Amino acid sequence: MVDRGEAKGRALARGVLGRRLRALAPVVIPVLLAIADAMLVNGLELDLEVGVSMLAAAALMLRRRFPLLVFLFTLPGLYIGYIWFAPMIGLYTLAVRRPGRARLGLCAVLLITAHFFPYPLSDFVLTDYRENTQVLIDASVTSAAPIALGLLVRTRQELASRVEDLTRSRRREHRLLADRVKTTERARLAREMHDVVAHQVSLISLQAGAVQVSTEDAAARAGATSIRELSVRTLEELRHMVGVLRADGGEAAEADGLAPQPDLEELPRLIEMSALDVTYEGGVVAGASGTKTVERAAFRTVQEALTNIRKHAPGARVRVRVDPVDPGDAVDSVRSGGSGRAGSSARGEGAGGAGRAEGCRAAHGLRVEIRNGPPDATATVPALPGGGHGLVGLRERAQSLGGTLEARHTSDGGFVVRAEFPYGAG
Repeated sequence: MVDRGEAKGRALARGVLGRRLRALAPVVIPVLLAIADAMLVNGLELDLEVGVSMLAAAALMLRRRFPLLVFLFTLPGLYIGYIWFAPMIGLYTLAVRRPGRARLGLCAVLLITAHFFPYPLSDFVLTDYRENTQVLIDASVTSAAPIALGLLVRTRQELASRVEDLTRSRRREHRLLADRVKTTERARLAREMHDVVAHQVSLISLQAGAVQVSTEDAAARAGATSIRELSVRTLEELRHMVGVLRADGGEAAEADGLAPQPDLEELPRLIEMSALDVTYEGGVVAGASGTKTVERAAFRTVQEALTNIRKHAPGARVRVRVDPVDPGDAVDSVRSGGSGRAGSSARGEGAGGAGRAEGCRAAHGLRVEIRNGPPDATATVPALPGGGHGLVGLRERAQSLGGTLEARHTSDGGFVVRAEFPYGAG
């Protein structure tokens, strides 16, 4: 264990040291090369040539930030100290960082001039044509080589950047294509779902209609009527959901009016047809203050909660409350996590919720609470299928609207579902 720890420590140290060396190498190596060049050309004796050469070498430490100034600062080292590395490295950096044609041309002329004319200028012999021609060619190559190499490196960097952009673009296109495939598959599944479910629900409706016509029992006839109405309503909502899945976007499908969407006005009928012992306390006038999206979310919350009660708590007494949320209550609810304040407010309002309907236009949002007691031990538990995703979907819907949802067991063996939706989200 100790050997492994030491090995990891050494590997970490090598990794950190390696990164630092890779970061310092482009700065330190050119300076060392320029210093070595200055020593080889001018020796170690301190004089004017060595001084300007060392200053030119030291200036290379700032070549990435001030490439033009550093290059100009290295020219005295070339003219007086006869060094090559510092001005060539400076010109290379300028070509990589600031590749303007006029700027590079002027700097090339300055380097050729500093290289061509000797120091002191009185040593220049105009009539020595052969030597002057050789020096001029040498100076031209000395200036052209770093510019060409710098432009090549810059072009390579630009190509690498464009290749990276193309790679990202292709990845984005692949994701879009995958999303398109998923959308197509979802539309296909929506059609299949419509065919299967619509067929079964249609059979239920036909059977209920047959019972409604043939039976003489008033209670059975009323039950068959309810079954037919529920079947028709289910088919309408199924058609709407299939249309949403097949459309490009849910909002566009809703705008086209595929089917009327349920809101708070439908809650009393939903509760009436639920076949449960429900006490409804509505403190909000449907459509008076909130958006349709929020009212639809509240309706779906109540619908799913009543479905779960039928599955898991048959015979239980149910209380459904829909109240406006004042701005102060909403802020406190958010601060407390969306649970404690909501519960206390729901318990404290009591039957006064109906009186608050007049002030619902100033409300901040909507609070929905469905609370049921323990199930009746004598009631038969229906064998209804369940996917276990109802509460998860309700919580995701509430969060997408900027609200909260709490679902928990109560101390008396019942269950409570409480949700809050801000009107601004709709």
